[in-house]
Amino acid sequence: MNLQVPESITFEDAIALTQSFLNNLSTDELEEKEIQATITSLVKTENGARGFFVTYLTDDRTLADNPSNGVIEALKTSPEIVDELLVKNLAMSSAMAIAHRRNKDEESAKGSDSVRQRTAYLIKQLHSDLIANKLKELSKSAATGEGEYQAFLKRWGYDEEQKKVIQKAISDVLTQVANYKY
Repeated sequence: MNLQVPESITFEDAIALTQSFLNNLSTDELEEKEIQATITSLVKTENGARGFFVTYLTDDRTLADNPSNGVIEALKTSPEIVDELLVKNLAMSSAMAIAHRRNKDEESAKGSDSVRQRTAYLIKQLHSDLIANKLKELSKSAATGEGEYQAFLKRWGYDEEQKKVIQKAISDVLTQVANYKY
């Protein structure tokens, strides 16, 4: 079964296609080459990649907890798009866990924690210097209020506590990546 990804896929269509893909993946109906081909097609556009990640990283099943080689290899095919989205997902999920806990919504906070953990795991598996550099830039922006990610942090209105949590998540990931033997 090969899911066809349109060249100009919308964010909403990417979510729907990823849901179908994950349903097939959960029943072990897909071979690694099909997994890799579908994800490669999804992540070659920003809408496709955003739809893929929002669905894949938040799915209730454990599929994203231990991604196959096909998933990792597919993500490596579009580093400009994938790396940027993973960096921002790490920040957003870290900050949102704080916001949910402030609102006494532990279930949503745990969901954000899960997205952060899954994102960190993908970052570690990708072995990308580009991601590491982007993470350092984001950490610098969170610490100083300046730099490449200043507008991103400002747009989401993250406060000092959230910026500290983002820096901690980045530090943890960079430490893991540095200690990982390639």
